[in-house]
Amino acid sequence: MSEFLLIHGSCHGAWCWHRVIPALAALGHSARAIDLPGHGRDRTPFDQVTLDSYAQAICTALDSPTIVVGHSMAGYPITAAAETDPTHISALVYLCAYAPVSGMTLGDMRRAGPHQPLAPAIRVNKDQGTFGFDPAQTNALFYHDCDAQAQTLATLCLTPQPIAPQETVLTLTQRSQSLPRHYIRCTDDRAIPPEYQAVMAGSVPAAHHTTLPASHSPFFACPDALAQRLHTIAQHSQAAT
Repeated sequence: MSEFLLIHGSCHGAWCWHRVIPALAALGHSARAIDLPGHGRDRTPFDQVTLDSYAQAICTALDSPTIVVGHSMAGYPITAAAETDPTHISALVYLCAYAPVSGMTLGDMRRAGPHQPLAPAIRVNKDQGTFGFDPAQTNALFYHDCDAQAQTLATLCLTPQPIAPQETVLTLTQRSQSLPRHYIRCTDDRAIPPEYQAVMAGSVPAAHHTTLPASHSPFFACPDALAQRLHTIAQHSQAAT
């Protein structure tokens, strides 16, 4: 059995993992999800949310060897957590996520992509220092292969995304880069171009790069297949120790 900590992406919360947690349990694992500061049920004021506060929240949630999974923008927080304190992180898994490049912000990386599918849907609130997505476009961008129940849940639960953490430079060291790292690329992703994910997946060993035929939300579209992929990663991690 392995321990998993599941970290959501922009505008999401722990709620988005509700199908994956029991699927992992059925495979013999223990899985938890947390709300990052300012997301889900966490009421941290938006102007107090930082990349460091994301990292600290993840570190605080860890007390034993754990595989930490980051979806989308959470590639930055899980890496920042590993840079802060890798003691209880047994592996990092980037799920159609931004795998950080040292010296770049997440915003830098998004803008460096081959094209910008999210740009027409982004709505910035300068007074709050947040952004969100046009509700009329979210299903097409994030949930096009998900059922109506999942789409409705997202409509009800999506929250504004603080901008500051995504415009904070992360410097990489061996504290994070020496950990086992895996990348799961979603080949039908309409939010982060799959070809750009392939580039970012180049930061992990080739044997640790796999794919799922899913949208940007495999936790809704194919939770059992995602859990099975995480199970395989856990088996690989256990064999390596």
